[in-house]
Amino acid sequence: MKFLIASDIHGSYYYANKLINIYQNSKFDKILLLGDILYHGPRNDLPKDYAPKKVIELLNPLAKEILCVKGNCEAEVDQMVLDFDVSSDHALLLADNRTFYLAHGHHKYPTLHEGDIFLSGHTHLPLIETMENNVFHVNPGSTSIPKGGFNNSYAIYEDSLISILDFEGNIIYSKDLSK
Repeated sequence: MKFLIASDIHGSYYYANKLINIYQNSKFDKILLLGDILYHGPRNDLPKDYAPKKVIELLNPLAKEILCVKGNCEAEVDQMVLDFDVSSDHALLLADNRTFYLAHGHHKYPTLHEGDIFLSGHTHLPLIETMENNVFHVNPGSTSIPKGGFNNSYAIYEDSLISILDFEGNIIYSKDLSK
């Protein structure tokens, strides 16, 4: 399985377009979105090319290929304009004999089991770490408003390899989860 993983688009048409171009120019099985899709939130500056309506136009045609969770900036009205679910606090995906637990990251997560992958966003900081019980925590960073001096980023999961990349194709972090 091959997944494109992103978080914190925050209405940036510029970076959403870059993300969708990556998706369309590769063979991915699914897009996993970890919340904060349309609105930038009161604590963030406007991202580059802030245009939520254009982001909607980019994502809705791919609705069947998207698994998304609700971020802290999602509003009830967002579900009225998006053709994929953005109302769930978490989602589970079973693939490659692993459980992927998707959450935005602003709520407590459940007990996970050895080899599970916890995907979260929210902090805008890319991260790959091994947690208790050999659970892997992956944060792809922020597509549009990175923090901590990092570049805008996203992640790719393929055959137990998880990589976080910037939009120039540079690898920020990478880990073989089978080891």
